[in-house]
Formats: sequence, C-alpha cells, structure tokens
Amino acid sequence: MKRLLSLGVVVLVLAALSGCGKKQEMEELQPITMESLSAVGGPVQVAPDMKAPETKILTTNTTVLTPAKDVLPLPPQGPYKPTGIEIQTALKNAGFYTGNVDGKIGPKSKKAIEDFQKANGLKVDGKVGPKTWEMLSRHSEAAAEPVKR
Repeated sequence: MKRLLSLGVVVLVLAALSGCGKKQEMEELQPITMESLSAVGGPVQVAPDMKAPETKILTTNTTVLTPAKDVLPLPPQGPYKPTGIEIQTALKNAGFYTGNVDGKIGPKSKKAIEDFQKANGLKVDGKVGPKTWEMLSRHSEAAAEPVKR
C-alpha cells in the first residue's frame, strides 16, 4: 500500500513538473489580441471599394489578418427592415399619415400603408416589404408634401 501511495505521489510530481515546462513555453509566445481572435474564424470580409486587409506575422510563425484602419463593417445581409418610426415619418412626409409618429404600427398606420401602396401601384397588403419600402423610403427625408388624389 505504501509503494502504491509513493508511486502515486511520484506520478503527480512528474505531471506537475511537465506542466510547468509547457507553461514556460507558452509565456514565450505573444498574448492573443482581439484582432487575432476575430481572424481565427475565417477570412476577413472586405467591401469591394475598400483596401485589402494588412497581414502581420507573429513570432510564432502564425499569420493573422488584421483589417486595414479604413475598412468599415459590412451592412447586415438581407433586405433592410425599417423601424416603425421610419415608416410613419415617411408616410407623414408623403402625406398619407396624420397621426403621431410614435413607432407603433396600429390601424391608422396600416391604413396609411395601404393607401400608399394603392396610390403607387403596389400590392395592397398593409405590410412594408422591400418593394413598398423602396418607394416609401424616398419620402423618409423629404419635407411633408400633400398628396393629390
């Protein structure tokens, strides 16, 4: 029993010592930065009109891609989904909505959307999909104009 206990202690001491050697090796490596972590997942996407990412080589012979300073993040994929405030503001500017711009799409807003769709030859469903928003967004920054019906 004493031999077994002695053997166990020796194994634990050896395991601890071998772990310390790896720790010393790891301390020689450079610390990981957020930029290097973001590059681990795959290639960096760069917008077509932006500069290509710079490449830096660390002392561990690992190539890490870091984005150039003037690269902007890419917009979200898929069609743009406007907020309730954007929809109401555009409808108000187009002359179809007279209620308060509160961001809540209620019966007044829905009726205004349907009227706008009807006036612009769109499918009248009361929903602001990509086609409706494409036409409605033209009024999002315009001054309020009365609609001729």
